Amino acid sequence: MTDRIVKVALGDRAYDIRVGGGLLARAGEHVAPLLHRRFAVVVTDENVAARHLDTLKRALALQNVGCETVILPPGESQKSYAGFERLCEALLALKVERRDHVIALGGGVIGDLVGFAASVLRRGMDFIQIPTSLLAQVDSSVGGKTAINSRQGKNLIGAFHQPRLVLADVDLLDTLPPRELRAGYAEVVKYGLIGDAPFFGWLEENGAKLLVGDRALRTEAVAHACAHKARVVAADEREQGERALLNLGHTFGHALEAETGYSQRLLHGEGVAVGMALAFRLSAQLGLCDAALAPRIERHLAAAGLPARLADVDGAGGFTAEHLVAHMQQDKKVRDGRLVFILAAAIGQAMQRDDVPPAAVAALLGEQLAAAA
Repeated sequence: MTDRIVKVALGDRAYDIRVGGGLLARAGEHVAPLLHRRFAVVVTDENVAARHLDTLKRALALQNVGCETVILPPGESQKSYAGFERLCEALLALKVERRDHVIALGGGVIGDLVGFAASVLRRGMDFIQIPTSLLAQVDSSVGGKTAINSRQGKNLIGAFHQPRLVLADVDLLDTLPPRELRAGYAEVVKYGLIGDAPFFGWLEENGAKLLVGDRALRTEAVAHACAHKARVVAADEREQGERALLNLGHTFGHALEAETGYSQRLLHGEGVAVGMALAFRLSAQLGLCDAALAPRIERHLAAAGLPARLADVDGAGGFTAEHLVAHMQQDKKVRDGRLVFILAAAIGQAMQRDDVPPAAVAALLGEQLAAAA
């Protein structure tokens, strides 16, 4: 199968997203032409290293590219001040130079952390994304948003720093735990909900087959999602307008992640899934969209094995609307003290709103939490 190539049009910082099978074993031929010297540092985590690091090292060696490696513990806890310091010191100890490239081999945590480190090391280094999870392939590896978490909230310390290349090998998805694959699928669904109703319909028809391993469908879904995001990023790199729509479900989802301690109780994509359904319920409550849309979306998410309502979140019976709203107050989209939500007029018609009555949010959360009690 021929690779699909999606271009992110950012002038002299433009880059390709290459989507296809077997890309990791061919990574050297795509990476080597970008390098100033035949050397790179690969950063990954222990789980990904066990499965994929040797393949990447062989691919680089075939192009006479030497590499060093930094292997981190897995998990969201690495996206912290401590994890950031640990990575920066490890890279500096390897005597990386400003013109060297760092390769992020892993999911969203590795991509975000490596990208942020690259944005500041030597006052800015180049990096390459090789995302190994579905979520990273369709979302976090594309567009240059890099960050670590604070005790105050998720992704609050970061920078816009574009990669030089993204290699999305759909064969790597075969090694994902089913729960992680499903969590990534939530971000695929998001693209249909924010601006592409026909794509959401395509997912309703093909999502189940995609999830069980159809390679052609996976390639189509990843390439379609990346093309959507590439168009948005090219038009609004720093999230001043349209790019904010990509945060559908994230205001609710990040609050739920904070409430569950950024733990395995709720993966990022699972939080986004619940958040998207809540966003459509809030839209209906405010009279913006048909009330039948949220149940339709919830049915699709549930059929994919994702949580679709607050009651599906582990420990939701102990949450309070007040605590969730307090987490939302630290959302990056807060503007002049007002919460900004991504809402919808229909499937494929998302919008930003900063005039949502706090009482409406509290009422919706209270209703959902009552069902979870």
